[in-house]
Amino acid sequence: MFPVGLPLIVFFGIYLLTSINILREYERGVIFRLGRMLPHPKGPGIILVFRPIDSITRISLRQEAMEVPPQDIITRDNVTLKVNAVITLRVIDPNRAVVQVSNYLYQTSLFAQTTLRSVLGEVELDELLAHRDKLNARIQSILDTHTDPWGVKVTNVEVKQVDLPESMLRAMAKQAEAEREKRAKIIHAEGEFSAAQRLSEAAHVLATEPISMQLRYLQTLTEIGVEKNTTVVFPVPIDIIAGLAKLIDRAAPK
Repeated sequence: MFPVGLPLIVFFGIYLLTSINILREYERGVIFRLGRMLPHPKGPGIILVFRPIDSITRISLRQEAMEVPPQDIITRDNVTLKVNAVITLRVIDPNRAVVQVSNYLYQTSLFAQTTLRSVLGEVELDELLAHRDKLNARIQSILDTHTDPWGVKVTNVEVKQVDLPESMLRAMAKQAEAEREKRAKIIHAEGEFSAAQRLSEAAHVLATEPISMQLRYLQTLTEIGVEKNTTVVFPVPIDIIAGLAKLIDRAAPK
């Protein structure tokens, strides 16, 4: 005779098998029992979900990267830009990530777009290009304040690309070229000034030691001889010419 309780045992066994859920190491299960959320998420490993009394929502604890679409931004100095960014975030409280917000990724993306426009619109172009790390930290702080009630932590924000208009690129290229020309002229002027100082010091030494001028003449002749020139130009000291002029004046009849 067929046992009466066997179908119940089979049904109960199948029910238990279908109630088994396996969560990976990076997953947590938020359980709702009769519509009420259990205080602690389940997992990882094997957990039991007794449907239809229970329902489960799986939440990943892995860090996720999200790209913010390009945003049209007008900086404080009235330069129009297109800027996009990359945000990395992770869930630290699965219960709040399920209950407090319907889709934490979508809402974080919306907040990131508005925050990117508002923060970068308060700075000038030079500050945006030169102090990007400081702006990234500021955007991250604002986003983290918004997402903290959801149990979501924004770990990093990076402004990925800044697209400048062609006219601004040409203006920046001209500015950089003018800046380099300015530095080249300053360096050249400093070299001329240093050379003039050295010449002045050399003239002072030659004036105090007349014999040094004769030694300089001899060194010049040595250098000319090494080059094997057929023509030798010998510099005549000015004081000799002055002395000859005085002798001629004395010998001239009065």
